[in-house]
Amino acid sequence: MAQKIIAVVGATGAQGGGLARAILMDKSKEFAVRALTRKANSDAAKMLKDLGAEIVSADLDDLGSVTRAFRGAHGAFCLTNFWEHLSPEKELDQAKTQAQAAKEAAIAHVIWSTLEDTRKKVPISDPRMPTLKGKYKVPHFDAKGEADHFFTDLNLPVTLFKPSFYWDNLVHFGMGPKPGEDGKLAFVLPMADKKLPGIASEDIGKCAYGIFKHGNEFIGKTVGIAGEHLTGDAMARALSKALGKEVKYKYVPPEVYRTLDFPSADDLGNMFQYYRDFEKEFCAARDLSLSRSLNSELQTFSVWLSKNADQIPLQ
Repeated sequence: MAQKIIAVVGATGAQGGGLARAILMDKSKEFAVRALTRKANSDAAKMLKDLGAEIVSADLDDLGSVTRAFRGAHGAFCLTNFWEHLSPEKELDQAKTQAQAAKEAAIAHVIWSTLEDTRKKVPISDPRMPTLKGKYKVPHFDAKGEADHFFTDLNLPVTLFKPSFYWDNLVHFGMGPKPGEDGKLAFVLPMADKKLPGIASEDIGKCAYGIFKHGNEFIGKTVGIAGEHLTGDAMARALSKALGKEVKYKYVPPEVYRTLDFPSADDLGNMFQYYRDFEKEFCAARDLSLSRSLNSELQTFSVWLSKNADQIPLQ
């Protein structure tokens, strides 16, 4: 029986890479990976090729190249990477390109990795959050959510897929505990006592693979995923245990967080405020039991820390 090809956008990144590896490691071999990348000769692409992936050069700014890369595939995993260019408009254009390519290539199942358009709950006129880049509240959320309609307007067989906060941000994005003025480690979040849905980045790809493996069950549905919903205090306790050093949770209001001296502090401050102010809805949209049914290897924060705590920079 011929393998069903999954075309994976961002196959050398966190989400797409997790999906590609999950497919390649599956002993059933029901699916095959077609890894889309602009850098076919990169080390990450070569690593996937060594594992058995087909490597295809494609550019999300070029409809023709994406359509060619999608042709003959059963499924497509589509995403955009805001942090690569910091442009919501570019995300919208690239999402539209992927939707059009999926339609032209007659893809049987599309997963679009998206997020909430926060403006549906916090309109541009709402002063609770500053408006950023002229017409967004949380730019790296809003454009993805706005782009959903490109996939639904074309009546694509699509699953809208909503991940959570990456715990890997503690390693790669500078969000881990830092020494305070007293020398003690402080874990800073603008979340008050509210719960933050989080997940290991590799589990995002595994959950997406679970959706593909369920056939048509999730077509036309929105699926949110998380490994756990945790307060800042609970995360600090887990960090203390994993690091062998006391970590205290420090609540910094979004109004203050937005003024901190690091790139996109305003965007992230708004994001955390959205998590905080709409905790119940945001957590409810990321069902833990459903996530585990899609990925039996789903990690808790403590399990993720047992593998990654030594990589978290503490300075």
